[in-house]
Amino acid sequence: MADWTTSLERGLVSGAASSLVSTAALALVGRGETGSAYAPTNAVSHWIWGDEAAEHDGFSLKYTITGYVIHHISATFWSVLFEHLAGEKLDRKDLRVTLATSAATSALACFADYKLTPQRLQPGYEKRLSKKSLAGVYAAFAVGMAIGAIVLRRNRPPV
Repeated sequence: MADWTTSLERGLVSGAASSLVSTAALALVGRGETGSAYAPTNAVSHWIWGDEAAEHDGFSLKYTITGYVIHHISATFWSVLFEHLAGEKLDRKDLRVTLATSAATSALACFADYKLTPQRLQPGYEKRLSKKSLAGVYAAFAVGMAIGAIVLRRNRPPV
């Protein structure tokens, strides 16, 4: 297991990648299902602003930026955990291991988000998206996490 300082440093990169890729997925499926690329990200800000956040379709500093910041912090949390628990395996630079580990982390995040978390603190985009789209967003989250791990290790020899 990697130490927490290394996990945090690496998790910031993997977290940014997973946040950006999954937010792009939220925008794509949101546009298709709600007509708004912003609606799913706005819905995340229901943590602070309540249900009206999930009903807002357009870009908004209040809903969109707040929703993105919450989503980014959550992605970073899961990415730090991913790097802490799997960092040594990721250092081997085996693409199959990286993809499998990021997929497992994403599945764990989804399970925690919808089975362990009180409804008030669930992501919120489930209020606007189908379960099929949610699965795509969590898959994008896994891909982004894997991209972050690969980028971090690109100039290092495998261990």
